Amino acid sequence: MTEPAGKPFLYVVVCAAGIAAGVSKLITAAQERNWEVGVIATPVAMGGFFDTGAVEAQTGRPVRSAWRSPADPRPFPPPDAVAVAPATFNTVNKWAAGIADTLALGTLCEAAGLGVPIAALPCVADALTAHPAYRDSLTRLRGMGVRFGDPYSGEPGPDGHRPEFAWEAALDLLQAPRRAA
Repeated sequence: MTEPAGKPFLYVVVCAAGIAAGVSKLITAAQERNWEVGVIATPVAMGGFFDTGAVEAQTGRPVRSAWRSPADPRPFPPPDAVAVAPATFNTVNKWAAGIADTLALGTLCEAAGLGVPIAALPCVADALTAHPAYRDSLTRLRGMGVRFGDPYSGEPGPDGHRPEFAWEAALDLLQAPRRAA
């Protein structure tokens, strides 16, 4: 599919975190806001972190994880925006460093270079958020215009329950006006 979609097209990049099982919530919210959606997953996320069959049925498109050959048609139109949810420690750091060794990372690096609006919802353990490389990566990506939602560690609250992951926050960030750098 190479023809442009009638609706704006959102790439959802899914990384390997337990919370990824809920990505259908983001897809539903995006579709309710009139987005067409295509999902690109990290190779590790494809290993059972979410139901790829259900996502393909929901979007009507294949979940992408591997590079296509130059002769293969593009399965998605160019993105109007990108949401990275959940965004893991590994993906954030590699993306900020310009490492494009997977389709997901290559897509993020290219989208940033093209000025496509990008929202990221980090899902990173508190111990990893303290790592200086992670903090530097957030600074670099923010400087590139990436909009970040509140961090989510997945740690249970005082009542023992885990808070909900704020899937729709990615869409809210994409609709928010850009701040001057």
